[in-house]
Amino acid sequence: MSWLHAVVYGILQGLTEYLPVSSTAHLLIAGRLTGWGDPSAAFTAVIQIGTIVAVLVYFWRDLMELLRGLITSVRQRSLQDDNGRMAWLLVIGSFPIMVFGYLLRNAIEGPARNLVVVGLALVLGGLLLLIADMRGSGRLGVNHLDWKFAVILGLGQSLALIPGISRSGATIAVALLLGFNRLAATRFSFLLAIPAVVVSGLYELRKVADGQVQWAPTIIATVISFVVGYAAIAWLLRYVASHSFTWFVWYRVVLGACVLALVGFGVVTAA
Repeated sequence: MSWLHAVVYGILQGLTEYLPVSSTAHLLIAGRLTGWGDPSAAFTAVIQIGTIVAVLVYFWRDLMELLRGLITSVRQRSLQDDNGRMAWLLVIGSFPIMVFGYLLRNAIEGPARNLVVVGLALVLGGLLLLIADMRGSGRLGVNHLDWKFAVILGLGQSLALIPGISRSGATIAVALLLGFNRLAATRFSFLLAIPAVVVSGLYELRKVADGQVQWAPTIIATVISFVVGYAAIAWLLRYVASHSFTWFVWYRVVLGACVLALVGFGVVTAA
């Protein structure tokens, strides 16, 4: 992997990790169209750490409050503190994707990284987001979150194990269907991503250590993904405050259809 590859992959990762369009899909598509090949699940998981650091920096005040609340809840053995309750809900909501990610790791790193799967997932995930955006009541805020909602949102996030679905897109769509407003759904999708992506990235770091991933390009891509990811978070939170997700839906559907057409006409190979 050259420095150019690392720069392109880093920009794509940072730009698409938090937009509901699937970063994994974009990395796979870019690799196939340019002839660079599959950047690998390990490389993708590690450079996601850059975008997670972007979330940590952007939401550092919120996270400090959540951490203090978590410590208080443990000491007092009580969930009366709102921040402590929210911290535990994030933990609960993170379990499904960690469990399914581990159990399905061979499929995720192999057969699922197929452009037919990616194309279909982009289209179907886009339609799910459209339905959720149109039918969601938008009456609930973050303060309405409880353990049942956390589990359901965690299961929704698990859909992102299918390349092309999008972690943020799946979580946002499920949250909208549950009645949360766009800003609350987007904000919670960012926070819910932290535990799962950190664990996934650290798990894959062993492949950097044993030479399965080149460390220099990986570091470059991770740093770039942090910078671009931070800008994407700030922009998306402002955007959803007054706009729907319609443009993201159309983008996903068109991109997915193009991918399926390219595979169908033999322009690119599916695997």
